[in-house]
Amino acid sequence: MQAQCNWAQLEMLRPLCFQSPATFSTFSKHFQKGSDSSFFRTNRRINKYPSFMAAISTVSTQKGPVSTQDGTSQVPHQPLQVAKRLEKFKTTIFTQMSSLAIKHGAINLGQGFPNFDGPDFVKEAAIQAIKDGKNQYARGYGVPDFNNAIAARFKKDTGLVIDPEKEVTVTSGCTEAIAASVLGLINPGDEVILFAPFYDSYEATLSMAGAKIKCLTLRPPDFAVPIDELKSTISKNTRAILINTPHNPTGKMFTHEELNTIASLCVENDVLVFTDEVYDKLAFEMDHISMASLPGMYERTVTMNSLGKTFSLTGWKIGWAIAPPHLTWGVRQAHSFLTFATSTPMQWAATVALRAPDSYYVELRRDYLAKKAILVEGLKDVGFKVFPSSGTYFVVVDHTPFGLENDIVFCEYLIKEVGVVAIPTSVFYLNPEDGKNLVRFTFCKDEGTLRSAVERMKQKLRKK
Repeated sequence: MQAQCNWAQLEMLRPLCFQSPATFSTFSKHFQKGSDSSFFRTNRRINKYPSFMAAISTVSTQKGPVSTQDGTSQVPHQPLQVAKRLEKFKTTIFTQMSSLAIKHGAINLGQGFPNFDGPDFVKEAAIQAIKDGKNQYARGYGVPDFNNAIAARFKKDTGLVIDPEKEVTVTSGCTEAIAASVLGLINPGDEVILFAPFYDSYEATLSMAGAKIKCLTLRPPDFAVPIDELKSTISKNTRAILINTPHNPTGKMFTHEELNTIASLCVENDVLVFTDEVYDKLAFEMDHISMASLPGMYERTVTMNSLGKTFSLTGWKIGWAIAPPHLTWGVRQAHSFLTFATSTPMQWAATVALRAPDSYYVELRRDYLAKKAILVEGLKDVGFKVFPSSGTYFVVVDHTPFGLENDIVFCEYLIKEVGVVAIPTSVFYLNPEDGKNLVRFTFCKDEGTLRSAVERMKQKLRKK
């Protein structure tokens, strides 16, 4: 007999499943008796919280069909297999949160996808492209018109003139742009600096590349960059720094002073910068600054962005990477063997989107500011300590006034007893203890949904 994960419960390896302490106890004892106790060492984030374990079933591993009482045959499950570099990443929080939201009838303020649709003029452009027969493979690094639109938007936003043929690579979402940049430009053993909390694909992709991760923690209330710590961490051994501004999950925007300091350190130590700017149009309290626009930085920066957040079309997975030719070469080499090309009709529609008038972005920010106000004021009324969010559509709060042990336990309670979903932030840290007091809410929902979620929390959450 061998313990193994149940495919149906794990949803093809993706979600993290909440289990009762009794389930964890049985599973823990089994592994402690066996030879694979390293499981608990390599999955350090999950181990901190016993209920945060994958669903486990013990099944026979004998080969060949198994006869059942009614005479039918069943093929036994095979043990799940994963490369060692990905062992600790075989679970993720987002799918499970959304699954639990459905199971418990909870309002999903967890995963960052809008519950409203993108603009009609962009959807109609996609339909027209399909009708016009633009349905075969696109050129690997992008449909020419789309590359031109990306370059034009970049010039408008940063003042930088780039070559759309040599410096723009279209990818399947920003997540692929991140993967292509890391896999194409980072060698095994290279040091890369991250700022925690971080989007979960960063660490996983760096691990696939064999990078050595150096992590600096942004701490509340303002999540400022620890400049002295950064100065002592960066060195001639540092290959790259990965920055996300506006920042998921905190909503922080890196200040001009912080970016200038990072830039000078990168120039001094010959360090690359990978900058994830998918929320650049959701900057509320200060202007977004693109790292590539700072003196001496374009030549060492890969700027990554996407369509989904700005146009509420997250399912399209249209992204891009902008970099000088000597860096674009590595990005494109990796991209060629990751996806080769990105959806052709959606690229044509994205071209129309990027040529939207300025009034679209003004209205976008106005709508999100109204949504943000509903959620932030509501969370304060409920009793949370709400930290400032200058960009993105996320808000981070301190859940400790409600007396629960950590973020995982709190989010379980919030889903099952209150009927609202939030994301525990400890999954965004190398050391989950750093995030155990914080949870993330999103306000990329219609106003009625936000008000309903706030009302549920007012009725059922009590300070302790």
